[in-house]
Amino acid sequence: MTTPVTRDHALVLLDQMVLIRRFEEKAAELYTRGKIRGFLHLYIGEEAVAVGAMQAFTPDDAVVATYREHGQALARGLPAGALMAEMYGKANGVSHGRGGSMHFFDVSRRFYGGHAIVGGGLPVAVGLALADRLQSRQRVTACFFGDGAVAEGEFHESLNLAALWKLPVLFLCENNLYAMGTALARHQSQTDIRLKAQAYAMRADVVDGMDVLAVETATRQAADGVRRGDGPFLLEMRTYRYRAHSTADPELYRTEAEVEQWKTRDPIALFAASLRALGSVSDADIAAIETSVVARIDDAVATAEAGPWEPVEDLTKDVYTVVTT
Repeated sequence: MTTPVTRDHALVLLDQMVLIRRFEEKAAELYTRGKIRGFLHLYIGEEAVAVGAMQAFTPDDAVVATYREHGQALARGLPAGALMAEMYGKANGVSHGRGGSMHFFDVSRRFYGGHAIVGGGLPVAVGLALADRLQSRQRVTACFFGDGAVAEGEFHESLNLAALWKLPVLFLCENNLYAMGTALARHQSQTDIRLKAQAYAMRADVVDGMDVLAVETATRQAADGVRRGDGPFLLEMRTYRYRAHSTADPELYRTEAEVEQWKTRDPIALFAASLRALGSVSDADIAAIETSVVARIDDAVATAEAGPWEPVEDLTKDVYTVVTT
C-alpha cells in the first residue's frame, strides 16, 4: 500500500526523476562528442528507485552506491554541475576530477561512492553502520547494489555480519534483471533475491521499482525499522534499464521487443499520467518542470566546460597519504 502524495511532494518526485533522465541523456550525448571518456553507465529507466528510496533518508544517514550512481547522487542532492564536471575529469568535479563517472563522492552529504567494483560498496556500508552502532548514533546506512552483486562473496559476508551484529544497514538491491550481459536466471539458481536474506535471519521485502510511490513507501517502512534498532533489512527493487549496460556494450543478450515492453512501464510517464488522472498536476506543471530541468542541465554543462584541469604538479597528490602520530 502506497502513502497518499501531496501535490507539492508529487512535483518534487517528478522533478527529480526528470532531472535524472535528462542528465543521463545529456551525458550520453556528451560521450559521443568526446567530452566524457572512460566508462559510462546510464540510469535511464531506473529513476523511480533512486528518487523514491532517497525520500526515506535524513542528511545524517549514509548512502553507498554502485558504479551506476548518477541517479542516486542527483537524488541525494549532489549538484549537477559538480557531477558533470567530474565526468569531464575537471578539478571542480565532485571528486576533483579523479574518479570520473563511477566514483562520485561527497562526504558533506554522506554520499560514499560510486564503487567501480561489483559488490565493493557492501563491506563499506557494513563498516559505516558498525561505526554508528559503536558510537550509539541513530543512523541508517543505505547500500545500493545490483542483482549481479548477489553472486559476489562480499554480498554474503556483508549480510552475515550485518545480521550477526544487528547493524543499521538497509540493503537496497536494484534488480534490473541483468548482471552486465548475463540474465538473472543464468547466474542465480534462486532468482527471488529477497529470499536470500532468510539464510542470515534477516527481514526482507520486494517492491515494484518502476513505481516511485511504492518505492518510497517500502523504503521508508524498512528504514524506520532499521532506525528503531530492529536490525538490517534487504529490500529488492525490481526495475529495468532502458540503455545498454555501458557505452561499450553491444547489447546482444536481450531483444528490442523486451526493451519496448518494459518502456510501457516507464516510471516517469506512469507517474505523470497518474497525477494527471488525479488532477494533482497539469500539462503546464509538467512543461514547467521540463523547462527548469533543461536550464539546470545547461548550467551543469557550462560548469563542466568552464572548469579547470588539475595542475600537472598536483597529479601525484593524495596518491599515497602518510599519517604520522
